[in-house]
Formats: sequence, structure tokens, C-alpha cells
Amino acid sequence: MKPLASILGAVIAAPLGWIAGLAEAPLRLWQRLTGKGGMIAFFLLPNMAIFGVFVLFPLIINIVYSTTSGSALFLSDRDFVGLGQYERLLRCDDYTNTLTCQEDQFWTAVKNTAVFVVVQVGLLISIATATALILNREIMGRSFWRAMFFFPVLLSPVVVGLIWRWILDRNGALNAALVGVGLDPVNWLLERGWAFAATIGITIWAHLGFYALILLAGLQAIPRDLYEAAEMDGTPPGRVFWRITLPLLMPNLLVVIVLSLIRAVQVFDEAYVLTGGGPGTATLYLTQYIYEVGFASLLKNPGLASAASILMGGVLIVLTLVQLGLSNRNEKKGKQK
Repeated sequence: MKPLASILGAVIAAPLGWIAGLAEAPLRLWQRLTGKGGMIAFFLLPNMAIFGVFVLFPLIINIVYSTTSGSALFLSDRDFVGLGQYERLLRCDDYTNTLTCQEDQFWTAVKNTAVFVVVQVGLLISIATATALILNREIMGRSFWRAMFFFPVLLSPVVVGLIWRWILDRNGALNAALVGVGLDPVNWLLERGWAFAATIGITIWAHLGFYALILLAGLQAIPRDLYEAAEMDGTPPGRVFWRITLPLLMPNLLVVIVLSLIRAVQVFDEAYVLTGGGPGTATLYLTQYIYEVGFASLLKNPGLASAASILMGGVLIVLTLVQLGLSNRNEKKGKQK
């Protein structure tokens, strides 16, 4: 007798095969009528429709909104101003002094974002590289430590912000620990320097595992023979890193640099939940400025927010093109070698 599992499998497979046969007939007819190109279009059409509805159409609407003014929602109720919103954002007497700009909060957000990107990305890449190098070695509990470093990536950015807000609050866990050992509490989220540093540190903690994993994959792809040959030659560890590890890790490192730059420019969730942009405007970043001007402010200005988002999108496109250019150049060098 046939096993029960085989009988159940046949019972389930029979109707599925019948349904697949019904679907196959029109697909074969479509292929005969349109050829290979038609089949490609058939399978791409649903994805392109979703892309058009949820990406392309909102982008076009955003560009149109950036050429209008007023607080009305519908385009028919808004006034066309052309590039007026862009001129308003970019008008400054002295770009080194945000107070001389017509939209001083925009330039404050740009300044904060620029400093955040430079410091956060630099620290993140350095720590992620060091972490990947350590996790690539034969250490005790290596799988456990890999999982621990990747765990924060699984958390929602809002959850990350709430957890660290509870820790860094005036009456939070960290200050309780300081008071417990006889030290004075610190206003981690109420002093400009500490609040800015907190947003940098927390975003590094939240995303470190993702970038370390990319770099770890690159390290594991490097042939072990190269390291064995270097060891036989008595090459110092520092020279091995600069001459072997870093050049071969560069493709992964370029991906990490660009992805981290793009994420840093778009920083919002953790910082907004943690500090709300404060104290004052110490942690007001560009994405939060766009959100507040377009949605949260009493004097909403969707056109101004749209113009700011278009400018930020232009920066992200430049970063992407730089990444593609560097990748292509490295590929050409690799082929020449």
C-alpha cells in the first residue's frame, strides 16, 4: 500500500495541476502571438503598474507641488509660482550664517544633516570594518556574536528611538546608574552637544550589524591562499590589511559607503522619536524639516516641503551616480590587471 503522505500529496497535486493547465493555455497563446518580448512585458506589467502608482506618480505630483504655493491640498486651489519655492529655499546673504537666509531653518537642517553625515558615516564605516574583521576571525562564540551585532537591525527605528529615550531620559536608566555610583545625572537629551552625539551613536548602534554583514561577506570571499602566502613571507598584519584585505574588500566597502550615506542623509525616525529635533534645533535634520513644513506645522506649505525634498533627492542621485562611477572604475581596473 502507498504511504498516507503519498496519497495526500496526489490528492492535493491533482487540482493544482488542473489549475496550472488552465493557466498555461492562454499563456502559450499569448506567447505565439507576441513572441518572447510579449512574455517579458506580460510578467513585468504588474510590477511596472505598482511602481507607477506608488513611486512614479507621487514623484510627478511632488514636482508639480514644488512649483505652487499656499496651504491648500488640491492643486486646483494652489497658485503657480514656478521656481519661487526653490528661490525661497536657496536665498541667503551669507551661506555661512543661517540667520541671513530667508528659510533659516532649512539651512540649519542642511548644516546639521551635513555634519551628521560626515561624522556618523565615518564612525559607522570604521566600526563596521573593525567589527567585520573581528567576526571573521576564529573567536569563541563567533556565531553568537554575529547574531548579537545583527539583532538591532531587526528592530523598528521607532522602537530603537523609544528604547534609547527611556535609557537617556533625565530620570532614565543611564542616569539612575550614574546616581547609583555617586555621580551627577546628565541631561543627555536636553543639552545640544549630548543630544546631537546621542543621535549619532544610536543610529550607528541600530544599523551597524547590516553594514558589518556586507563587509563580512566580502572578507569571506577573499581567498585564504593569499593570507597563507603573506604569512609564509612574514608580512606584518598591518601591511596585509592595506595590501590584501582593503583592496579586495573595496567593492563591498563602496556599497557600504553609498548605502550609509543615503541612509544618513535621510535620517528621521530614530532622531525624531528620541529628541523631536531639539533641544531647539540642535537635532533638526533635513527630513524632519520637510515633514514639519509639509504636514506638522500650523502654517503648512506643501510646495516648500516638496521643493526641499526635490533638492534632497538631487543630492541622493549624485551620491548614487558617484557610487556607480567608482564601481565601474574599479571593475575596469580589475579587468586590466
